[in-house]
Amino acid sequence: MEGSGKLAMVEDAVEYHLFLIPDKARGTEEHREILQEYIERIMTQFAPILVPYIWQNQPFNLKYKPAKGGVPAHMYGMTKFGDNIEDEWFIVYVIKQITKEFPELVARIEDNDGEFLLIEAADFLPKWLDPDNSANRVFFHHGELCIIPVPRKSERMSWLPMTPPTIQQALSIISAHPEAVLASESVQAAVDRRISGYPERIEASLHRAHCFLPAGIVAVLKQRPRLLSAAVQAFYLRDPIDLRACRVFKTFLPETRIMASVTFTKCLYAQLVQQKFVPDRRSGYGLPPPSHPQYRAYELGMKLAHGFEILCSKCSPHFSDSRKSLVTASPLWASFLESLKRNDYFKGLMDGSAQYRERLEMAENYFQLCIHRPESSLAMSPGEEILTVLQTQPFDVDELKTEEADLPPEDDDQWLDLSPDQLDQLLQDAAGRKESQLGPQKEELQNYDVAQVSDSMKAFISKVSSHKGAELPRDPSEAPITFDADSFLNYFDKILGAKPQESDSEDDPGEEDVESVDSDDDVGFEAQESESLKGALGSLKSYMAQMDQELAHTSMGRSFTTRERLNKDPPSHTGNDNSDEDDSGAGDCAVEAVDVDLNLISNILESYSSQAGLAGPASNLLHSMGVRLPDNADHNPQVSQ
Repeated sequence: MEGSGKLAMVEDAVEYHLFLIPDKARGTEEHREILQEYIERIMTQFAPILVPYIWQNQPFNLKYKPAKGGVPAHMYGMTKFGDNIEDEWFIVYVIKQITKEFPELVARIEDNDGEFLLIEAADFLPKWLDPDNSANRVFFHHGELCIIPVPRKSERMSWLPMTPPTIQQALSIISAHPEAVLASESVQAAVDRRISGYPERIEASLHRAHCFLPAGIVAVLKQRPRLLSAAVQAFYLRDPIDLRACRVFKTFLPETRIMASVTFTKCLYAQLVQQKFVPDRRSGYGLPPPSHPQYRAYELGMKLAHGFEILCSKCSPHFSDSRKSLVTASPLWASFLESLKRNDYFKGLMDGSAQYRERLEMAENYFQLCIHRPESSLAMSPGEEILTVLQTQPFDVDELKTEEADLPPEDDDQWLDLSPDQLDQLLQDAAGRKESQLGPQKEELQNYDVAQVSDSMKAFISKVSSHKGAELPRDPSEAPITFDADSFLNYFDKILGAKPQESDSEDDPGEEDVESVDSDDDVGFEAQESESLKGALGSLKSYMAQMDQELAHTSMGRSFTTRERLNKDPPSHTGNDNSDEDDSGAGDCAVEAVDVDLNLISNILESYSSQAGLAGPASNLLHSMGVRLPDNADHNPQVSQ
């Protein structure tokens, strides 16, 4: 099933578009130059947080996209984030900040699920908004989320189209009416909460661990730390053909291994740790016993070495030098480097120092990937980059070994093994954050009216469902219950006593007008028909009453709670007792009327109590209707009077 995993990873991508508002647009060539300048400014200004970020698959990037199909020329980017959903939300944060720093830009962002920002804020969206009419309505402008509304019948707005707007219309609307298209505070808060904490949150997503690695890999990671993601993915998605190259290592020999500190994202670390793998004996990557204090470091190093070897095996060691792009030869590099210095990217490091050179190498790599990207035919694969570093950047194994004594401590990886209590706490915290937006509810729960359960259920039953499902009422008061008894009885009469001639005449009103004659025969026929219907109804009622009488003293009958029984005896579960005496006198006792509301509430509360605080059918149904029950204070699910 590894093949399906590769397909799923490729499909997980986020696309982002940055448009100039219409009054900033120019001619085609001038517009292209302006957008290219914006790309350079954006990538330079946000380089301090983009350069050191470890991406799962692809980095944040922008390129010029010409006009096509009614969509104006704009800046476009796509990032495949694979299994690390945090990459996607970090990009949302970056896009939001870009529109805040450049107010003349309007941005939209979507992934394989479509408008995933609306999915995140689904609990707070207006009712009119659904997947069918959400196209080209969700944008970022001035750092705020915007949702272009639909025109209301009560107030006609000429600037709002009746159908989903085109991109050109959407840009014009946002430019002319920025305040009118702002999303509600609750929707804004739902999205902001998902991206809160950036950029400081980046540090919390990292995990540092010791790895017993070949010296060549340590040297490569110092120069190109982003290649760690490619190596982990190569190992994680390996197949039997990939492992042929790892029977005997040619590039990263096990004899050169040293201890080093490697910085992962938590997603990459989990992917590496959770995979069970036994290396080929011929590879030389033996592991110590699991009880060894450094077993985890040996295991991580072995897996990373396999990933790097797989990457290098996919290319020839004598690949063409023409594919090696010289970053510093680009005319944009000088201005990009100057902008980095102005934004304090080098943190005051001395020019020429080891840390300065390391950050400079990262900047060059970032510049080539995201700004001065070569054509795909000239771009180097990860394996070619690894071999290029090994060939052009000599390293001293003895010098790297001296760093083993000063390695920073490892991070605790207990977050990988959450206990059930810790998992419950995380879920409760998440639920608490969600409910906090609805306001304090403790006082409401203390004065809880259990009749709300019955009213909500009736409102739910009264709703009309469609192929999209049943509409769940949020407030029982907004859906009053109406029942037309006459219509119900008429429909019931037709079921019991209707004749084909009647249905034919009703289906064709024209024939009824032509053939209706005020004759005594017809009147007599109708009177006779009415009497027969009344007789049928009377027989049916008598039959139903007899059934109720017979069922009243059976186990089924005793399963229902009545007001009279509740007043006589305290609630007790005695439905399974043998009571032949009761059955023998079933015909002499009057049938007690069943209180439907009482039984409904009693059964729902009993189901809710049996969930023991966990998710279940009762809580899910009630929550979907906006009803939240208080915590169970006792163990008696029956309803008090």
